[in-house]
Amino acid sequence: MAGTDEGRCTRIARRFAWSAAAALIVLPGVTGFAGAAQADSPLPAPVIPGISLPPGFTIPGLFPGNPPPAAPIQSIGERALAAAETKLGSAYISGAAGPDSFDCSGLVQWAYRQVGVDLPRTSYDQLAAGTPVDTDALRPGDLVSFYGGGHSALYAGDGTVVHAAGSGSGVVRSPISQMPVTGARRY
Repeated sequence: MAGTDEGRCTRIARRFAWSAAAALIVLPGVTGFAGAAQADSPLPAPVIPGISLPPGFTIPGLFPGNPPPAAPIQSIGERALAAAETKLGSAYISGAAGPDSFDCSGLVQWAYRQVGVDLPRTSYDQLAAGTPVDTDALRPGDLVSFYGGGHSALYAGDGTVVHAAGSGSGVVRSPISQMPVTGARRY
């Protein structure tokens, strides 16, 4: 019996020691382990007598290994575009601003509202707002204005836009080259 309790106590002590050591490692300025580095660089595995790490064990950013890839950070425009793309196939209705039907500027306004940005309601006012962008520097989510400011769309990358095209088409993705570009804005 004593051997069983002793073995169990040893296992618990080892787990506690490893947990405590791992907790200490994440504290800035900890240098109590063999070969410890600066707080802003990866630390090697702690040296704890009688405790070994499982094969392949890593803590991303702390021990050597392959950390998980960083999640891409989306811009406001990319997030607005993603919202607009959820409405592909929705109906076009003049004066509509969602959530089930849209006109061109209503779609742009609705998409940006989903990411916390309030835009003007009309396509002419949308073209007057924001920061001007050259068409050769467009990023996904930028507003592209057509027909002298009378039509708004969101740049979708690869030479395409997402827009509420008209009563026969609804919300679609189209080549930017199908319409005469007036200008572009970034919000």
